[in-house]
Amino acid sequence: MIAAARARWQRWWQARQPRADTHQTTQRNVYIVPTWAGLAFCGTLGVLLLTSINEQLSLGYALTFALTGAGLASMHTTHANLRGLQMDLRAPDGVHAGDEYALELRLHNPGRARFGIAIAAQLEGGATEPAWVDVPALGHAALKLRLPAVKRGLHELPRLIVTTRFPLGFFRAWSYWRPASRVWIYPRPEELPAPFPAQAEAGAAEAASMRLATSGTDFSGVRSYRRGDSMKQILWRKSALALEQGLPLWVRETEAPLARDLWLDWRDTQGRDVEARLSRLTAWVLAAERLGQPYGLRLAGREIAPALGATHRQACLELLAGFGA
Repeated sequence: MIAAARARWQRWWQARQPRADTHQTTQRNVYIVPTWAGLAFCGTLGVLLLTSINEQLSLGYALTFALTGAGLASMHTTHANLRGLQMDLRAPDGVHAGDEYALELRLHNPGRARFGIAIAAQLEGGATEPAWVDVPALGHAALKLRLPAVKRGLHELPRLIVTTRFPLGFFRAWSYWRPASRVWIYPRPEELPAPFPAQAEAGAAEAASMRLATSGTDFSGVRSYRRGDSMKQILWRKSALALEQGLPLWVRETEAPLARDLWLDWRDTQGRDVEARLSRLTAWVLAAERLGQPYGLRLAGREIAPALGATHRQACLELLAGFGA
């Protein structure tokens, strides 16, 4: 019964907070409660009021009502300091497990200046340390919230808590924000990766490279004829003059170098647990990209063709991060 009631409550609560990468604080989603300092202030007002009644102190009444008015004004100001803000975020870039990713937030203020705005993330172990910012009147402000990347995979961003206690700290106003973006957390690369795996296609690639070296299409110069050169490479007009002078034939020199493709295969990491195998493949991907070596990835029935570049690297890392999901 308790679990079912809690599940219904969560569904109702999340329905009031749809996921979006933009958020606007309104009368409907800003909440306010007194802080411990505010409760102590209320208790002090109660003592002052009782003392004034018992002792018939006119100045005591005046002080009590003046402080009560200040407290009510503080409550209104605290709520208004948060209400009406417009916020958006940029989807974070992927990071490796064990690192931190930066959540870049922008706050837009259509009204008067706002002070002491704090934003924190609600994680499983509790809320993070908040990041603080002031937003100028009719202006904008930006802040970064650094969050831990604990487990690999594609994760939803945590719920954000936007808070203020301005001006006196007697009340706390807050609003919840559930971002729609997600973040990729890649496997952590092996610190001392093993050498690249031996390639079964190495012999065929080398043979193809030798063939292309002699039958390419990119002109690089001329040279004397060597046994085995193709008849199509002979420069007949130039060679005719050479033959009259008793010189060898002239041949067009061409080249079309071929970079051998490197395949990073799941089977080449056998003998280790799943996370260690993913860590080694991740290290190989980063090393091949750094060396400018075209590489492909084969992982449990899925394959990414050899290539280079940021887009190719990201596709390989995302495949590794989502393995087993």
